[in-house]
Amino acid sequence: MNMKRILVAGYLGALLASTVMTPVSAEVLRVMQGQASGVLNVPMNRAVVVESEVPFAELSIANPGIADISTLSDTSIYVLGKAPGRTTLTLLSPDGQLISNVDVQVTPDVAEFKERLQQILPGEQIEVRTANDGIVLSGQVSSTAKLDRALDLASRYAPDRVSNLMVVGGTQQVMLKVRFAEMNRSVGKALGSTLQVTGTGSDASGSIRLGGGVDGSPTGSLGLNFGIGDFAFDLALEALETKGMVRTLAEPNLTALSGQEARFLAGGEYPIPVSQEEGTITVEYKPFGVELNFIPVVVDGDIINLTINAAVSSIDNNVIVEADGITLTGFKRRETSTTVEMRDGQSFAIAGLLQDDFNDTASQVPWIGDVPILGALFRSSAYQRSQSELVIIVTPHLVTPVSGEALALPTDRVRIPTERELFLFGDVAKSPGGAAGEVARQDFSTSYGYVME
Repeated sequence: MNMKRILVAGYLGALLASTVMTPVSAEVLRVMQGQASGVLNVPMNRAVVVESEVPFAELSIANPGIADISTLSDTSIYVLGKAPGRTTLTLLSPDGQLISNVDVQVTPDVAEFKERLQQILPGEQIEVRTANDGIVLSGQVSSTAKLDRALDLASRYAPDRVSNLMVVGGTQQVMLKVRFAEMNRSVGKALGSTLQVTGTGSDASGSIRLGGGVDGSPTGSLGLNFGIGDFAFDLALEALETKGMVRTLAEPNLTALSGQEARFLAGGEYPIPVSQEEGTITVEYKPFGVELNFIPVVVDGDIINLTINAAVSSIDNNVIVEADGITLTGFKRRETSTTVEMRDGQSFAIAGLLQDDFNDTASQVPWIGDVPILGALFRSSAYQRSQSELVIIVTPHLVTPVSGEALALPTDRVRIPTERELFLFGDVAKSPGGAAGEVARQDFSTSYGYVME
């Protein structure tokens, strides 16, 4: 018997100690007869106690789906929040008189939500409030990724009832630098020969011409004439070599707010006639030049997500189409569309093209042109090789506005010369600088080219 008392006392002591060490917070609303009661706030899936000043005999809840009630005694009521919403608790005395109507407001359990929010996003200044049957988030977060995480967590506690008043701090403007670099190199060589034999006799005269030169192009030629008896021989060697190099470079820069689309076009519009019904012709304009469309999204810190559409186009005079008496010109267009992710200041080669075309032809006199060594006099050969390389590189930067005095234009460092400087000294610009000055200082008299491996 004594052992049983000791065990019971020990159990009660441990229970009391645990109760003291872990305080339990509970809301208790006291209802007094003849006075208006306040609003009873009940967290969802939690319970509070309502105490009445006078004993009640009957009670009811207007919407059992929002809150559930049970009696602890004739003066105490246990209210359990089941779903977000607002309902009314009614208390009646033993003689059927109304004691009070209590407004019960069931809200999402923001206490647990706040704990989870601090665990998942520590250090973020996010304020949590309840409004009607939803959750309102306000404050400042450091990135859009953390904003999305907070909204996703809040939607689990209040589906479709989350109001977002948060703002994203830090730099949210992105400048995109795009570099288009294209090199085209072509080499062509041709070698042809012509042998002409003429003869005269007592009764007849005639000539024979064999082989073929490089027609239609300026050539370097070597001629040799000699005669044997009544025959005269004319030998001509023709050679042609062509070289060409084209360098294309464009560097558009464009700034946009995170999540917003920006467009850039430096070029023009080419008119294209379009045939309509009843034989009428309308004109549509096709843009060409350097085009850039992109949408930046600052994901987290200095990580930037880019959706890019970049293109360089130009009029190609080598492609001409005639239709209904109208001459149309073709276009060259290099375009890329992609989505990449990188940090501030990093670069990505989002597109590249290496192309090598080779074409050779030979024309000769049948059979004779196949004779070794000597057949070269009756044969014309040519080959054409073209190489091209295209690279598109993008570099994003997080930027902030500066004062107007800190920005300079390329024309700011170029001064218009006076009449004396222009006519006497031939100066077209004084103190060149910037882009104009760079072009003015370049020397285009030397060789240009590049090597492809």
